[in-house]
Amino acid sequence: MKRLWPRHVRSRMALWYVLVLGFLLLAYAAGTSAYLFHSLREQLDDSLLEDAETVEGLLRVAADDTVALESGHPEGHEPNAERLVEVWSPESTLLYRSPGLRGQGLGGPPLPGQPEAAPSSLRLSDGVRVRLAVTTPVVGNRRVLLRVAHSEEPLWQEMQEFVSVLLLALPLGLILAGLGGFALARKALAPVDVMAHKAERISAERLNERLPVENPDDELGQLAQAFNATLARLEGAFEQLRRFTADASHELRTPLTAIRSVGEVALQTPKSATEYRDVIGSMLEETDRLTRLVDSLLTLSRADAGHVHVDRAEISLLGLVQEASSLVEVLAEEKRQRILVQGDSTLVVSGDRLILRQALINLIDNAIKYSPTGAEIGVHIHPGKDSQVIVEVIDKGPGVSQEHQSRIFDRFYRVDKARSREWGGAGLGLAIARWAVEVHGGQIAVESAEGEGSTFRVTLPLTVGRQQTSMS
Repeated sequence: MKRLWPRHVRSRMALWYVLVLGFLLLAYAAGTSAYLFHSLREQLDDSLLEDAETVEGLLRVAADDTVALESGHPEGHEPNAERLVEVWSPESTLLYRSPGLRGQGLGGPPLPGQPEAAPSSLRLSDGVRVRLAVTTPVVGNRRVLLRVAHSEEPLWQEMQEFVSVLLLALPLGLILAGLGGFALARKALAPVDVMAHKAERISAERLNERLPVENPDDELGQLAQAFNATLARLEGAFEQLRRFTADASHELRTPLTAIRSVGEVALQTPKSATEYRDVIGSMLEETDRLTRLVDSLLTLSRADAGHVHVDRAEISLLGLVQEASSLVEVLAEEKRQRILVQGDSTLVVSGDRLILRQALINLIDNAIKYSPTGAEIGVHIHPGKDSQVIVEVIDKGPGVSQEHQSRIFDRFYRVDKARSREWGGAGLGLAIARWAVEVHGGQIAVESAEGEGSTFRVTLPLTVGRQQTSMS
């Protein structure tokens, strides 16, 4: 069955069009034929009843007190040669029968007290179909049974001719409709062929190309626009992947080059044990930096692949912030900085303790790096709107200009690339922080101005129990 079904959409559309049109035409033809047959039969019944009244006017009482027909038979008084008449007396005696009946009866002797009957169909013994009306007129003082019939053969002949014309015209009409439908489908789907040929030429190296949009308001135009939007997203993703790969390669090459250079220089001339320890210490510093970079890349890779399991539990946000601050406090002490944590200990969130702690560590570590020596770093926790809690990390650094704020959370993005080596950052800490916050249904943003420091604001939803307590 599948082999007989057309492969091309235009052929299937034309076939469905022909099938639906054929069904509709058949239904229309059947309805029209039924209406025509009903109308012709009504006309025949009206003519039959008129003839019955005419025949009633021809009935007379004979001299011997019997019922007879005037002039011998009624056919001479009616131009309709298809009229068939039969008259019976109350005693079931046949008084008259039309010669056209050729001895055939219109129903046999009547039963006593047989009533009048509306027109009905009857088939004679020779197979002729007639329409019969029965009346019981009173002639003189006697009631007789009058049967008047008209042949239905002309009606059926007309219906047969009408149906024959329909059956001959219907296939021809369907063939013409199928050809027209195929031509229309081919013209309507022509833009799809153009889009298909254009899409075949699009590759990973040519993602900047787009499908043509002839009419943006119709369905094909909307499809092309949706496909172009998908291409734009893919192009952005590929470009981001290229930048990520290039930046990662650069960041990985830098410590490896430093390790190689330090090792090569140390091997050129003999050195003392103290000097070798300094060389090994420098190499270990670069190795540590390389390890942190690889760990960050692995975290982001697992996050993108969705392989990071979020083990949720109720967490006191103030306690988590204090824990994160204690882990980086040694870095602040090296620069004689102070970390001031303030907040409500009753604020509880539902989340993964390790992931959220890593986000807070990255934010506080970022504040330590960019704040000057002896500065104070503030971490404030307070309730927000709509059952949320806000964590603000405030530093005294150089600030972030407006043009960089929209991209500061991108991977490997650094505002001051010249000093990135000095601060030891790879541009991944804020990217990991944003992922950690968003995976918990929160948001992260920055408010900053050049020379006035920065405020990194994390918004997280409170737990259900805490929301009810806050509302009460």
